[in-house]
Amino acid sequence: EIFERFDSAKYNYVKTFGNPTPLALAGLVMCLTPLSCQLMGWRGADGSGAANNGVNFFCGGVLMLLGGFLEFFLGNTFAFVVFCSYGGFFLSVGATLAPGFGALGDFENTAGSLNAQFYNTFAFFHLFVGLLSLVFLICSIRTNIVFVAVFLAYSIAFPLLAAADWQQGEGNMELSHRLKVGGGAACFFVAMLGWYAFLSSLLQSVDFPIELPMGDLSSVFSGASEKKK
Repeated sequence: EIFERFDSAKYNYVKTFGNPTPLALAGLVMCLTPLSCQLMGWRGADGSGAANNGVNFFCGGVLMLLGGFLEFFLGNTFAFVVFCSYGGFFLSVGATLAPGFGALGDFENTAGSLNAQFYNTFAFFHLFVGLLSLVFLICSIRTNIVFVAVFLAYSIAFPLLAAADWQQGEGNMELSHRLKVGGGAACFFVAMLGWYAFLSSLLQSVDFPIELPMGDLSSVFSGASEKKK
């Protein structure tokens, strides 16, 4: 069943692999939490995320892709697509910022800073990751409240980051900063929900006597197969 991945208690660890969801969530929170703080400029942090670019590759990228592929082998299509999609996003950001990929070279001016054309172009990537998040939001309505809130916040965060890029390309630095802080705040909300889901899944994996509810919605909205019965 597609929704079994959200309840590790339903996994038979003798007959199947372990639950890969906590691994992917660990990659998400370890990457997104510091990134969101940087976007909001906490403690004077640089909002580009370049300082923690290795985290984009090895936590946001590798761990989420590994968790996603393991979900694939367990037959969990939705989790596979979600984790691998966001893992690909973090890898793409990392590759863009890494000098070895040469993505920024054509957009640097004589002063070494990025020109308006880069921001006006890269904004489309943020915009359509936001659209992807909206698709995930629609599909998540039959999962649980935590994941609905995650995709809703992501659907807000990425358009804000796209708008911030466009405003920076137009030279409206103050408005761009406010939009980037707003996008960072939405990402921080996602990160906090990610920590909650991560703890919930790990507690279930060790049969902890206390469970953190995720707010199951699968029984609230009937599936197509159930309606055919």
